[in-house]
Amino acid sequence: MSARGETGRASLTDMDELVRSRAIQAVIWGMPAVNFELLRDASAAVGATDNEVVFWSKLPDWKNQTLTPNPDTVYVFPFYDTQAGPMVLEIPPAEDGSITGSIDNGWQEALEDVGPAGVDKGAGGKYLILPPGYDGQIPAGHIALNSATYTGFGALRSNIASSDDADVAAAVAYGKRVKFYPLGHDDAPTTFVDAADAVYDNTIPYDLRFFELLDRFVQREPWLQRDRVMISILKSIGIEKGTPFAPDAELTTVLNSAAAAAHDWLEASYPRFFTPPYFEGTHWAVPASQEVVLGMQTGFADTDSYPVDDRGLLYSFIYFSAKHLGQGQFYVMTIADRDGRPLDGGQTYRLRVPADPPVSLYWSATVYDRATHALIRDLPYSSRSSHRPDLISNPDGSVDVYIGPSAPTHGSSGERSSEGNEANWIPTTPGGRFEVLFRLYGPKPALFDKTWQLPDIEKA
Repeated sequence: MSARGETGRASLTDMDELVRSRAIQAVIWGMPAVNFELLRDASAAVGATDNEVVFWSKLPDWKNQTLTPNPDTVYVFPFYDTQAGPMVLEIPPAEDGSITGSIDNGWQEALEDVGPAGVDKGAGGKYLILPPGYDGQIPAGHIALNSATYTGFGALRSNIASSDDADVAAAVAYGKRVKFYPLGHDDAPTTFVDAADAVYDNTIPYDLRFFELLDRFVQREPWLQRDRVMISILKSIGIEKGTPFAPDAELTTVLNSAAAAAHDWLEASYPRFFTPPYFEGTHWAVPASQEVVLGMQTGFADTDSYPVDDRGLLYSFIYFSAKHLGQGQFYVMTIADRDGRPLDGGQTYRLRVPADPPVSLYWSATVYDRATHALIRDLPYSSRSSHRPDLISNPDGSVDVYIGPSAPTHGSSGERSSEGNEANWIPTTPGGRFEVLFRLYGPKPALFDKTWQLPDIEKA
């Protein structure tokens, strides 16, 4: 980087600020792509390559450091690369198990949902993932999906009947009935790589590494028409297709500063995703704007809408998207207690889940580190769900979930008793803030007409 100092010319500081502002913009714009690159890196770290399937042979624990993961399901992640040609993902019929999930491109836009809540409606199906610009024949009996990127992945969850070891093992076995192979090679074996005991991390790095990952994505993937304005912006910060990314010391300093500034902006913007609330009078919200949800589902087909800021914010704390949110799963999230105060890892709280939750599969409450949006490290578990056979219900059918650094020694009506409370307890770590995501799998109408409502978390 250099600049002339003569009168009327931009100063070095001015040029640095211009580059810095463009780099901040690049972080926000490129968030879903970098988020995806981190998933690919995590898969490579456990020994998987493209067109292989990463899976968990048990329920995930804190070592799954993806963004707001679900620790009450068995994950199956097929990662595709169609540069050599189309790939086929076979989903088994929902007979002795079921899958909830979606196939996403590299921008994490859903190509389609699969399983009972997807195109195959539980009958199983062959999903044919096509590379950009593909004009070949589509074989009969395949569900063709046009991917705008060469690479992408399936975020598949093999549903468990309960958290008992036998039911988890059955869900793992069902998930491994997925087949994944190049078109025309139906008999090719599917390679499964187990990530259960590895640290599988896609938390966002707000430093030079972000730009290195973004450069890798730009080099591999085609430009989308909607993003062509970014070509010159990225070039000004050293990212250009066909050119090595090699920032000098001065540019590196500016990029590190920009990444930190982008993180500050995302943190400051985060609370606005929690208004308005989903349940009136509470702090529970669907943590995404309607504009970005619709855009992700349609590939931003509305030419008058492209909510890049909201998309960047969303993918700073989640990964993957569903094509039809609300059919297979639904989520509400909170970062505050009943009084509007941030959730504190040193305090003990109670969440009362009302009777008759509107789900056909299960509900769960999961706690995440507010700073990283991942599971809190080094804790034995991070959630409680209706899958647990030892979960204690109140006489009216409601369930009290306790959240705090230690299991409470009193019941919901104030009596001194630890019986049952640990089964209903989610641990936290003092000294940090946390957030809670409430999942509803197989949601029913009472959730959407709001005749069933989830109350706020309150101090116990």
